[in-house]
Amino acid sequence: MLGIDLRRQALLIAAFAIAYGLLALFVEHSYYLLILAVVPVWAVMGLSWNLLSGYSGFVSFGHAAFFGLGAYFVALAQIHWGLSPWIGIPCAAAVGAVAGLVVGIPTFRLRGHYFALAMLAYPLALLYVFEWLGYQEIALPMQREHAFVYMQFEDHRIYVWLALALMIGAMVLTSLVERSRFGMSLVAIREDEAAAEAAGIRTLAWKLKAITLSGALAGAAGGFYAVVLLVVTPPAVFGMLVSAQALIVTMFGGVGTLWGPVIGAVVLVPLSEFLHARLGNVIPGIQGVVYGVAIVAVILLAPEGVFWKIKDILLRRRMRKEPEALRANAVVAALPAKKRSPESVIVFEVRHASKAFGGLQAVRDVSIQVMRGEILGIIGPNGAGKTTLFNLLNGFIQPDQGRILLEGKDIVGRRPYEICAAGVGRTFQVVRPFRRMSVLENVVVGAYVNAATDSLARAVAQEALAQVGLQDQAQQPAGSLTNKQLRLLEIARALAGKPRLLLLDETLAGLGAGEVEEVIAVVRKLATQGITIVIIEHTMQAMVRLVDRFVVLNEGAPLAEGLPEDITRDNAVIDAYLGKRWRVANA
Repeated sequence: MLGIDLRRQALLIAAFAIAYGLLALFVEHSYYLLILAVVPVWAVMGLSWNLLSGYSGFVSFGHAAFFGLGAYFVALAQIHWGLSPWIGIPCAAAVGAVAGLVVGIPTFRLRGHYFALAMLAYPLALLYVFEWLGYQEIALPMQREHAFVYMQFEDHRIYVWLALALMIGAMVLTSLVERSRFGMSLVAIREDEAAAEAAGIRTLAWKLKAITLSGALAGAAGGFYAVVLLVVTPPAVFGMLVSAQALIVTMFGGVGTLWGPVIGAVVLVPLSEFLHARLGNVIPGIQGVVYGVAIVAVILLAPEGVFWKIKDILLRRRMRKEPEALRANAVVAALPAKKRSPESVIVFEVRHASKAFGGLQAVRDVSIQVMRGEILGIIGPNGAGKTTLFNLLNGFIQPDQGRILLEGKDIVGRRPYEICAAGVGRTFQVVRPFRRMSVLENVVVGAYVNAATDSLARAVAQEALAQVGLQDQAQQPAGSLTNKQLRLLEIARALAGKPRLLLLDETLAGLGAGEVEEVIAVVRKLATQGITIVIIEHTMQAMVRLVDRFVVLNEGAPLAEGLPEDITRDNAVIDAYLGKRWRVANA
């Protein structure tokens, strides 16, 4: 299936390149040829922005920094060193890559709008720096004798074809990234960074690689732009419109897609240029108006872009045509006998762990031992500290005091992806699927942590889906699944990392009675395969039949610990959590 997609993608790219290249043959006017040359440049800028912001979700308002550095490098290198653009443009890509890495190291400490605003500061600072240095306007010297060496051609069609070659190279690179471990990890980070890190993805490392590669593409685009225009000014390459244009062409066409930036550039750039030529003297700044109207229209009509809008329409049509039986998930499994004989080996241990948030003591002096092969249930009223304890166990937050041991080794201070690689899988109270990925791709992401190759990750993912009964839904978008299927998907994604300990956070929440039985069957089956399980849950009727032992928390501290039949008769537990109705119903 993947090979067919790659071949189809290659054919589409080739067909587009041939059609665009032939179009230039029929255009003679130099202005229109300039537009045809500039469209691929902005498509490359969109692809550059997309590699970082589209795939990882970190919105950048600062890609003009990389673009401008590339443009000025090519111009200054030719003026001062006589460097040919044939060499200068690849060097501009290297400058952009280094700038991306330098910018990314401090800036990725920020999140959301703070990251976006920090990125905006870089091109604005560079704009003033280059003006202060006296580079308000730089013209590339004309070369009559060695025109080809300095990429100066009388036939402007050659610029169109060179720009097209640059764009095709960027598209091929993006296509390879999109289908690689790199691209899948970035999409997982975009969809839910916490879930991605819990699945074993080294989020910071992948983000730094993304901004480095993104900066390289933007630097190359800026370098070629300087050659085409022959004049470089700080506002033209570092200005707000540069970053905005890269963002808008991508958002218009479709964020996180190969064809989105190309669609946006092909539609918006010629439109804005033609209107500027016709109406620029009547409506100054009409180019900005075009981009403003485009972004408003996209937000209202297709928030994720034209590409995704069309794809979603086609998907809904296909789903309506599919038989209901193919979309329904059927976990056919009898409830296995409850496992009551865990080994006496301690696989996981919490020793006197505490965590406070300001004046709130969320976890207080909690000590727990989990035996190999055991299903341990953690229960307690809302606000008892159960999820906070889980976040301590897999590294999302660090304890103020205490130790957490996995097979005797202290894991306090280790990142969630490191703990996942060490053998701890995790699901979440609120399901966190990567909705734009298929079911199989979701689980493949979870397999990357311990799979040396992509083919092995795919095989492991298919095995994990079979374990939870979702193999028939492998190619469905995760966003189309039911609540029960999403719960099973999260379990499968955690299983793909080959965990020895599985942390399940309210896996039965929101399920009907029959669905609860199906999920319980899956969990019991995993326990019989030797996986140790710690589960938080409020569905007590199911929990007493599922777990081997309970730990009860109340106000962050341990209240009781013991077998289900003992805990359910404990007056302190009944008063604090189960309530009088439980006492009456089970009298």
